[in-house]
Amino acid sequence: MINVKETPEVFKILHFLNEIHINVIEKQLEDNTFLPGLAIASNCIEIDFDKLLYPGDILHEAGHLAVTTSEERILIGTDSMSKEWPTQGDEIVSMLWSYAALRYLELPIEFVFHPNGYKNESPWLIENYTNENYIGLPLLEWMGLTISKERASQEGIKPFPTMIKWLRD
Repeated sequence: MINVKETPEVFKILHFLNEIHINVIEKQLEDNTFLPGLAIASNCIEIDFDKLLYPGDILHEAGHLAVTTSEERILIGTDSMSKEWPTQGDEIVSMLWSYAALRYLELPIEFVFHPNGYKNESPWLIENYTNENYIGLPLLEWMGLTISKERASQEGIKPFPTMIKWLRD
């Protein structure tokens, strides 16, 4: 049996998350996590590699941390965090963030947007992102993480899916 942690894709992801200061903690998790083998806690992602079914989900969970303000990131997993977190907007930009990350890491789009995720909307997301219909881009831009093609040409920088920075202040 292959050790998921030792695959080249997971190695790339873990190295990337370390570089952008998203902490990853390997630990045994209960079976009641939202995604098998993954949980988000205060400023970190917890991974149980024995239970992890879809390694691409690591990037999606990292996206949730990345698009949450630094003040709120430390509250994740505590009673002080808003019960409404993550909002629909957070979910949309987390998906878009994870798309940018997989492009940066040169991973196939299906690695994150696998058929068993995203409430069976993976083909729709893949089609939209592949056609550069970046749902939620104005919100990701408002967060200061990236810039649209229109603004990028005016400012002389690379547009989304290139990121200006990976973590929201």
